[in-house]
Formats: sequence, structure tokens, C-alpha cells
Amino acid sequence: MSDTPSRTGSRTTHDTDLIIVGGGPAGCAAARMAAGVGMRSVLIERDALCRNLYRILALNNVLGGHTSGPGLADSITAELNGTEPCHLELGRHAVELRADDDQVAVTLDTGTRLTAPYAVVATGVGPLQPRDVPWITAPGNPTLPPLWQADADDAEGRTLLVLGGDRPIGTFLRAHPTTDTRLLVAHPEADAYKTEEIRDDPRVTLLPVAHLTLHPAEQTTVAADMVGRDGGQRTVTADAVYVSIGSAPTAPPGDLSRDGDGYCPPARQHPRVIVAGDLRSARFQRIMTALGSGSEAALHAYYAMRERPSR
Repeated sequence: MSDTPSRTGSRTTHDTDLIIVGGGPAGCAAARMAAGVGMRSVLIERDALCRNLYRILALNNVLGGHTSGPGLADSITAELNGTEPCHLELGRHAVELRADDDQVAVTLDTGTRLTAPYAVVATGVGPLQPRDVPWITAPGNPTLPPLWQADADDAEGRTLLVLGGDRPIGTFLRAHPTTDTRLLVAHPEADAYKTEEIRDDPRVTLLPVAHLTLHPAEQTTVAADMVGRDGGQRTVTADAVYVSIGSAPTAPPGDLSRDGDGYCPPARQHPRVIVAGDLRSARFQRIMTALGSGSEAALHAYYAMRERPSR
């Protein structure tokens, strides 16, 4: 692919019709929709397609009869691998995205610069860490695994301290309905509404906190000092610690407008940049909404190209 667009007469020729940044459900749906309306696309993904889906063992809210993330991910991946108008750039990531009146240019970590009339950005979110929130003090700034990465062997017969009450806890419990484990869920007041679906599970102990101080892990246990919302103090111990604090957007650098939390509201973006999936907002982070928004994003680009006069 060329590094710069060429011109034929007065019309600019780009590397492809649509650049898609992100290979999760939203990005994959955008690529399939683009192919369905005759658009060429390049999909850029730093890892494997639908990487996070493979770690969600139980699903109960998607169409198609899929009850596990790996099953849905395998289906999506097979379809994308057979979508000829879509060129996959796997193992690559966007280091810069620039948009102007004529095109969008995306630079990869290899230095390759791709151009297209429009781009769909669907890079999603990543797990927040203790250093990202004010209610946790964690000496050494450890990077902790999210709970949804824990498997049955990690949990069986063990007590796990979970920092935060975000909804993936419910996904974990549904994925391991018979696992004999105990979850100590320390969460701030802002997470109280998220814990409603897990509060009746006998394996869960909810620990509302105003502040938590995590101690460096010993050989086989972890400990944390907690200050409750009433000012009371207690210390808890567990076999391991995981995070379920929430997520942070992972948008590429460049011409993207972000809100105060780092999300990229679609209405605030350059007309040639279309945001899809979880990157849009913290309020609609679901597989079904990601699939729908990715498909809509590709159609948005398709109709915009048809309606925009050639130069």
C-alpha cells in the first residue's frame, strides 16, 4: 500500500475506502457491513480479533444462540477471515490518526501511513488499575489482573479480594456457577448500583468502603486495610487480588475529541472520523450495542461517500 494518496484528474485515490481501527465486535461488524455495501477496508488490530471475547466464558445477552464468548468470537473471526474486501493488519496498532477536509490518515507502528475517505475508530476500553482511582492506595503501583481473566483453577476453594464492583463480576459468577470460591468485593459508593445483580450470590461478600489501602502481597496471601463509609476500620486477607474497578478508553493519539473521562463522543468528532463500540461512552458497553454501532458506522461512511461530491 502506498504511503501517500495519488490523484487521477481531480479525484484523490486512497489506499482503501475505510480504515477501521480496532478488531473487537464493533470493528469486525464495521468491516462486514462495509464489505456488504461494496467498500474495501483495512482493519487494524494490535492483538487477535475479538481478543477480549475469548475471555468471557458465559454470555446471556447476544443473538445467534451463543452462550460463550469463545463461541461468538470464533464465529466472528471465521467470517472476517473470509471477507475478501477487508485487509487485516493484525499485530499492528495506530500511533497517530489525522483527519482533514479530504481524507483520514492513520500511521501504524511500522511507520506505514494509510489513507481513506473515512475511518471507524473502535479501540474500546481497557481495565482501570488501583493507581487510576482516588479511593485506593497501593504502594508500588501494581498492575493487577481483571477478574474476568480468572479461571476455575484460580478460584476453586480460594478467597479472592476484588477491588471495585463493576459488572464483570456477575459475568465471572455465571461462568463458574459451581466453583467453590469466596469473593470479597470492596467497592466505593459509586459502584453500589452495579452490585445489585451479585448481592444475593452466597459466594459474595460486599464491602462498601470509603478508602482501601492494599499491602504488598506476601508469599501466599494479600491483605488490605479498609475504611468504611461510617469511618470504621477493618483488615481483610485473601488468597489473591483482582480488579473490577471499571474501564478506561484506549483511543489512538491524534485528531479525536475526548470528554473528561477520555471517551470519544461521536457527535464531537471530525466528520470523517466515526467512533463505534465501547469507546463512545461508559453507558452502552455491551456486545450487542457494539455490533450495532460498528455496522451503523460503516453505513455512515458509505452514505457520506455517495453524497459527497468528487473533487
